[in-house]
Amino acid sequence: MSTIRLTMAQALVKYLAAQRIEHEGREFPLFEGVFAIFGHGNVAGLGEALYHVREELPTLRGHNEQTMAHAAIAFAKANGRRRVMAATSSIGPGATNMVTAAGLAHANRLPILLLPGDTFATRDPDPVLQQVEHFGDPTVTVNDCFRPVSRYFDRITRPEQLLSSLPQAIATLLDPEHCGPATLALPQDVQTFAYDYPEGFFAPRVHRIRRPQLDPRELETAIAALARAERPLIIAGGGVHYAGACERLADFAKAHGVPVAETQAGKGALADAHPCAVGGIGVTGSEAANRLAVEADLILAVGTRLQDFTTGSRALFERDGLALVALNVGRFDSLKHHALPLIGDALDGLAALDASLAEWRASDAWRERAGSLKHDWAEVVARVTAGVEAELPTDAQVIGAVNRQAGEDGTVVCAAGGLPGELHKLWQCSGPGSYHVEYGYSCMGYEIAGGLGVKMARPEREVFVMVGDGSYLMHNSELATSVMLGHKLVVVVLDNRGFGCINRLQQATGGAGFNNLLEDCRTVPEGAPKMDFAAHAKSLGCQSESVRGIKELEEALVRARHASTTYVIALDTDPLPSTAEGGAWWEVAVPEVSRRKQVEVAYAGYREAKRRQHR
Repeated sequence: MSTIRLTMAQALVKYLAAQRIEHEGREFPLFEGVFAIFGHGNVAGLGEALYHVREELPTLRGHNEQTMAHAAIAFAKANGRRRVMAATSSIGPGATNMVTAAGLAHANRLPILLLPGDTFATRDPDPVLQQVEHFGDPTVTVNDCFRPVSRYFDRITRPEQLLSSLPQAIATLLDPEHCGPATLALPQDVQTFAYDYPEGFFAPRVHRIRRPQLDPRELETAIAALARAERPLIIAGGGVHYAGACERLADFAKAHGVPVAETQAGKGALADAHPCAVGGIGVTGSEAANRLAVEADLILAVGTRLQDFTTGSRALFERDGLALVALNVGRFDSLKHHALPLIGDALDGLAALDASLAEWRASDAWRERAGSLKHDWAEVVARVTAGVEAELPTDAQVIGAVNRQAGEDGTVVCAAGGLPGELHKLWQCSGPGSYHVEYGYSCMGYEIAGGLGVKMARPEREVFVMVGDGSYLMHNSELATSVMLGHKLVVVVLDNRGFGCINRLQQATGGAGFNNLLEDCRTVPEGAPKMDFAAHAKSLGCQSESVRGIKELEEALVRARHASTTYVIALDTDPLPSTAEGGAWWEVAVPEVSRRKQVEVAYAGYREAKRRQHR
């Protein structure tokens, strides 16, 4: 057997560079590159190894370990989980910074290869800088924090362990059911150890994402349930996008007259102009989708994990007598909420249902009902997003302005706070690829880094990042990365002087305004400073400006479209209003006992709402 002597780190990057992915008859490198912030735990081993493959496996420098991993995750999501990136950090704080990103990827079933540096396997110099010692177990390091938020975890304590662990990590990244973060903790000394690796280990390999086949008995049961339905509703989740099933879903819905509601991850599967598209569903859903959910006699959930925002905390559509069919590639998700499972790929699953259902269609009355509700909701959207001038515009009005300027080639990116809810209700999608909102983990600070990842994946699209002042202040440094790498973003910063979303939730649950809006926080007598976000963004290399009102915003967005580099637009907005229309109940626990009368009233409403929950 022919061998090649390499360090563990050299072998790792050589293997990654040799991986390919086939999609629609074309081959691409599986790994776009490696985001890296070097420290003493990875610079000498992995850093030196990456230098020698920097052309075939580019190394990209981030400014924060969490956000560089977010960018890598967004890249994978925008590529439909078909291409991925790796992220490496030093030991200690660099590693634990990536734990949040791992949690986000795990919650959203998104692939990323995490390569945190680790302490010495030999323990010769223990304790080293940044090492956290566990008094009762010397095998524990901070990298054990990755275990609960990784789909695959290994600590490479011998260089030859790569031979078995690396293929498993890659398989996890590409597994349609178990997709998520794979973590290989890399002790800094083992990165530099050499081993005679088989040359065949580094032969180029072309991967193809498998499509699990449907069980005939489950398919038969699902077909029988659908055939009996007169008032069916489809809920489209992220799995529709990952299976490449958006066009098939559009055809299926139109052929059978079934309205389609979308989760946050599923939004954009259908263009809003499609006759069967009825908008987002659930806590942040449209009035059309939520009414249909209440009235439906069957729900076909496609590629969704049916989390609480989708189901209205199990109170929206889970009731006796309703048939729920869950078409999902994952067994875990297909069995939720007592559904009839149909385990399989969304593309093949919809094709099989379509072929078997033949001439079956929803009732005429149901199709008319869906069309009427869709029309009424469109009028609501047009009204609340209109460019009405006000001293402080609402989130909805800003969304309307950005949506109008985004055009057919625009992609909106957002993550946490009140904006995702308004976007789910109000953003009018041009089709797949036009909507990228991270809301499974609702991670503040994802927005700008996520926009960078989307732009890397889809350079032909104009990427519009919408971010509140709270998220911007948490993580903004990847603006500099976007400028450095030449990946232009249009970033709109909505400054409502605090955490407006949680302020509204605080008061809705009976609480007093406290520690959310800056005016309600402990400050010096002069109050909290007024941030100049445009000046800050300019200092990071961006073009930027501050505007007032919707008219100035729309004019600035035109200038931003014509800019050649990242362009940041800041404007003051009203923290109090949100779109009252649409939506559904969301369970947020309210104190049973309080000295505030408002809390007691909120608790009574909470107990009443819980009676609608179905277990």
